[in-house]
Amino acid sequence: MSVPVFGFSAYSGTGKTTVMEQVIRRLSERGIRVGVVKHDRHGFGIDQPGKDSWRHAEAGAGTVVITSPEKTAWIRSDGESLEACLGRIEGADVILVEGFKHADIPRFGLSRKATGKGFTEPPERFIAVITDDEDVQTAAPRFGLEDYDGITDFIVKEIQTMAAEDFTHFNDQGRARMVDVGEKTPTSRTAVAAGRVLVNRETFDLIRSGGVKKGDVLTVAQVAGIMAAKHTPDWIPMCHPVPLNGADLRLWLDEERLSVEIEATARCDGKTGVEMEALTAVSCAALTVYDMCKAVQRDMVITDIRLMQKTGGVHGDYQRKEEEA
Repeated sequence: MSVPVFGFSAYSGTGKTTVMEQVIRRLSERGIRVGVVKHDRHGFGIDQPGKDSWRHAEAGAGTVVITSPEKTAWIRSDGESLEACLGRIEGADVILVEGFKHADIPRFGLSRKATGKGFTEPPERFIAVITDDEDVQTAAPRFGLEDYDGITDFIVKEIQTMAAEDFTHFNDQGRARMVDVGEKTPTSRTAVAAGRVLVNRETFDLIRSGGVKKGDVLTVAQVAGIMAAKHTPDWIPMCHPVPLNGADLRLWLDEERLSVEIEATARCDGKTGVEMEALTAVSCAALTVYDMCKAVQRDMVITDIRLMQKTGGVHGDYQRKEEEA
């Protein structure tokens, strides 16, 4: 299960920091490990002039890491995306985000009547609202500004629901089933997958020169991958049919590895993701490379098929930390 992420969006002066502080305390008391990401549009002074970290950065270091037995801090000379920040957090059961109001994550909307500013977005865009304004009309769950226990209970229930979704391919009898996504709201989703086929020098040179008897290996494999993406639910039993907006494959030769490198991108506006479409496209393209070249080499290796990134959906975005091979 990916770590659940919840955002808190509000104008200045609403007390969202206090709400988050109290919720963090209550989550921690329940044994839930909390990570926090704060987006400060106005700048901040994490390292003060004269301190070692400040001096190193002033000298030209783009990234400064301060670590001690108790704490570690990363200081960079440029901003990072929310996805990059989330990727740095380890050992958390839930991550709370303050700011990043345009991020595609479940968010609480806060408003305080005395400020006269209302919400940063229409209330129906939030998973729940936190306000003392009785005039606010919304079908979303509603909490008072000091209903910290209620907000905490709501988050805990959402975490439990997300955890349960990881096992929803099974019915009450523990048998396989297709998940019902009928009540989900369609969102824009993308997925990028990659893989490779390891070949020997003879096969590599034949592919590059166009000397494989069956034809242009990379072109045929590209077409095969696109066709496979469109037929993913025919191959993967519990996959939903997804109306793809697009599927794109890139294949290229890596001289150093002696490999055919494959990357697939799938896109849709739907109720479920397109990770399987991208992964299926890569897999089929790799199999096609093997089929095209098997008369020349039998011991080719299909390897490293993996999801590189995804966007959209309740679990948020994912970016693989690609290791150097």
